[in-house]
Amino acid sequence: MIHPLAQIHPDASIAQNVTIDPFVVVDKNVTIEAGTHIHSHAVIYENSTIGKNCEIFPGAIIGAIPQDLKFKGEETFTIIGNNNTIREYATIHRGTASKGKTIVGNNNLIMAYCHVAHDCLLGNNIIMSNATQLAGEVIVDDFAVLGGGSLVHQFTHIGSYVMLQGGSRVNKDLPPFITVGRDPIEFAGVNIIGMRRRGFNNQQITIVQDIYRILYQSLLNVSNAIERIENEIPQTPERDLIITFINNSTRGIVRGN
Repeated sequence: MIHPLAQIHPDASIAQNVTIDPFVVVDKNVTIEAGTHIHSHAVIYENSTIGKNCEIFPGAIIGAIPQDLKFKGEETFTIIGNNNTIREYATIHRGTASKGKTIVGNNNLIMAYCHVAHDCLLGNNIIMSNATQLAGEVIVDDFAVLGGGSLVHQFTHIGSYVMLQGGSRVNKDLPPFITVGRDPIEFAGVNIIGMRRRGFNNQQITIVQDIYRILYQSLLNVSNAIERIENEIPQTPERDLIITFINNSTRGIVRGN
């Protein structure tokens, strides 16, 4: 299943039923697990792990050294989970001394020309639409959808089930379950459609809506809004996820409309 015109380093570990097309380059200390297909002209650099049943399209670059002037050649890693699709010319760089690794979870779709910079942490079931660019040490949580051409500032955190409008410039943290758009970006409502598609019921959605009404429409500052949410909204996994996200935010959350 490995084409003779592919260049595979002898130290690479390739599972039995991996497909590697012509003109692929696989560097040393690379692991590629079963069922994965690497298309022509993709390059997998050293210290990269590719999980099971991934598909990496032509021209994609995995594990290149970071575009960070502080990087001094330290040993760092790129870890790609299972069932990921990485489309044409997407780039995923390995970590720096800061965190040591860039991680992409499972079941993600990273479309053409996307960039995932050093030390990013991507969860599961994420969609990054064409040409979305993540700067260093960005965190993207499960089921987030990032519209095409979005630019995400370093150290930003994007919460679970967020829907981000294409072409957005993100420089604040985006709490879970919201839609974000306009220019400059702002809170645009609860991601009701996304929540319903993922199996949330009307009661769960209503609780999330109530939380964001307090947060964005009560005229309270964030800390006072959180206190009111804790006092008035019954404890649920959704409520706790939002509160924990906001309390841990280091950049501050996106503004309201």
